[in-house]
Amino acid sequence: MSTSSSKSHMAISLANNCITTLSIFIIFLILQFLSITEAQSSICRNSCGDIPIQYPFGIDDGCGSPFYRHILVCTGGQLQLRTPSGRYPVRNLSYIDPHILVTDPLMWNCLDGDNFRPTRPFSLDTSTHFTLSSENDYLFFNCSESDVLVEPKPMFCERFPDQCDSTCDSSSYLCRHMPECPTALRSSSCCSYYPKATESLRLMLKHCASYTSVYWRNLGSTPAFDQAPEYGIRVDFDIPVTTRCLQCQDTVKGGGTCGFDIETQNFLCLCDKGNSTTYCNDRTSSHRRGVVAGTATAVSVAGAFGIGAGVWYLKKLRAKAPVTHGVQTNENRLF
Repeated sequence: MSTSSSKSHMAISLANNCITTLSIFIIFLILQFLSITEAQSSICRNSCGDIPIQYPFGIDDGCGSPFYRHILVCTGGQLQLRTPSGRYPVRNLSYIDPHILVTDPLMWNCLDGDNFRPTRPFSLDTSTHFTLSSENDYLFFNCSESDVLVEPKPMFCERFPDQCDSTCDSSSYLCRHMPECPTALRSSSCCSYYPKATESLRLMLKHCASYTSVYWRNLGSTPAFDQAPEYGIRVDFDIPVTTRCLQCQDTVKGGGTCGFDIETQNFLCLCDKGNSTTYCNDRTSSHRRGVVAGTATAVSVAGAFGIGAGVWYLKKLRAKAPVTHGVQTNENRLF
């Protein structure tokens, strides 16, 4: 076999390998493009475990209200609340009486008894639409009486609580009737205090062995017996109601999902056939393809560009591929 013939067969083999590899790459891009487009209608998950996720929250970026962006995290079916002091498991989430009930594993619980573990003060980001509920009570254990004012609160404190803020109440009802375990504390002291700021909570923990939070759960019964104490931290939140979101959710107008552009944080109505700036059935509104504007839109454009470029290069490569007959010339030589 001549040298020119060997080079020709080698060039043909290399060209075929390049064409095959590029074809596989283009098919991969097409599949990715289609999967992104199809995922549009279900990008906003509506639950995490058995806890429903509704507006104003979202566990996928671009879903819900931007005021609560990156606040809730769903990991392995466990919903968690992110705050400056850490992540806390969410036990319950109510939209009728807007609040989140979280637990802090580092807080004292009935199993600890007189054994107090190192803990941390719970805190909220003041820039968010969250507030610590006034229905929370905080119990502190083994506080230093030389640094903390521990004493029974007089009766008039019930009528004028602002005049007794600095006192940690040693005669608290909850200290005398610990929820679920009234005899858990045998040799430790307990007092009740409601810190109005995170800094107050930090100062208390400098002089107390540990603490726990008890919230008063509404039972919906007669007023005299309509609440029961349970361990946990109740965090209240606001639901920002806007006309655009109500129109977006209206089933007559398409039944979309309220969301936002992750780059500009402007309102978007997330629909099965694209994102709208008003509502799904509004033909006058601009609709954009993609899952959430700024992410899938950019990916879709990039995917389309990549597919187009790949097809163009494939045609060009086939046009320049070595011929299988005749004489190799400079015009049809690959290398």
